[in-house]
Amino acid sequence: MFSKGIHKRIRIVLLVVIFCFIVIIGKVFYIEVISYDKLNKLANGVWSRNLPIEADRGKIYTVDGEIVAGNLTTTSLVFIPNQIKNKQLVVDKISEILGTSKEVIEKHVYKKSMMERVHPEGRRLSYEVADKIENLHLDGVYLLKESKRYYPQDEMLSHVLGYVGIDNQGLSGLELEYDKYLTGEYGSIQYYSDAKGNTLDRSSVYVEPEDGLDIYLTVNYDIQSAVERELDNVSIKYNPEGAWAIVMDPNSGEILAMSSRPNFNPNNYSDYNIETINRNMAIWASYEPGSTFKILTLSSAVNEGVVDLFKDTFYDGGSVNVDGARIKCWKHGGHGSQTFLEVVQNSCNLGINTGTYLNLKKNLQII
Repeated sequence: MFSKGIHKRIRIVLLVVIFCFIVIIGKVFYIEVISYDKLNKLANGVWSRNLPIEADRGKIYTVDGEIVAGNLTTTSLVFIPNQIKNKQLVVDKISEILGTSKEVIEKHVYKKSMMERVHPEGRRLSYEVADKIENLHLDGVYLLKESKRYYPQDEMLSHVLGYVGIDNQGLSGLELEYDKYLTGEYGSIQYYSDAKGNTLDRSSVYVEPEDGLDIYLTVNYDIQSAVERELDNVSIKYNPEGAWAIVMDPNSGEILAMSSRPNFNPNNYSDYNIETINRNMAIWASYEPGSTFKILTLSSAVNEGVVDLFKDTFYDGGSVNVDGARIKCWKHGGHGSQTFLEVVQNSCNLGINTGTYLNLKKNLQII
């Protein structure tokens, strides 16, 4: 009986051990096979760090292929604080190269963050400055490619194009209106480090950025150049408060040129006041065309055959009542009897506004 009891307990223990092994093997199988992808992504998320690589903003061209908004490649400074072994050395060297105080660099170096962008002191660095930093070979100090917006034609089309901020976001004009199309997708250099920021012995991964879409305008470069030149001449000769011009294709409504004065250089927009850079006078300002529109009214009447410039006449007595509204001529007492060709020559308010109107009504047999 005693021997049988021992064997029974041994079998129970053995079954428990076997069951535990089965559970362990099942768990390992679940982790290694079924949940591998999920756990691998979570692990990579914990270990991986990304150094962003900015995409080029889409270019803007005239209809004839001249570039009016492009990009320059620059570099920016980034710190990985946990990887910096000699923090004081980094502070001393970087502050000297950038020409800024040590206190400013210390705020970035000693900051408790995975990645610290040196902004704005370390943005858009020149090649000379970037080379000096690169030659130091300091741990935890990185230089990343960035794209800077560049307007090769300077002031040309400035109000139409608008400008971008330091992070390449559109702030006005076409740059703002089509920002979501011009803006590309960031890439990155993915590296791996532990919780203390120490680099792990794993290959980094390069994710290529996707550039923004290019835009072609209806603007013709030669016509735009002529408009810019003539507006400059007007500004120099007459010194007006403002001047603007629009050239449109009457058959399609396409804008062939547009500009206004005062204008600005979008490469240095911060040098101008907000009224200058944000007001495209060609579409922002309201202006009564006055007598310049008379020729359009009369030409429409001639085109429709309701007025004959040489045969039809109109008597200008100085004023007339039309549907309850009293319209006066600019000349006191009026111009008397005149042909419609003379109406144009005299810029007669009544002849243009009421003569063509009454002739039209007569032609349509309304009266």
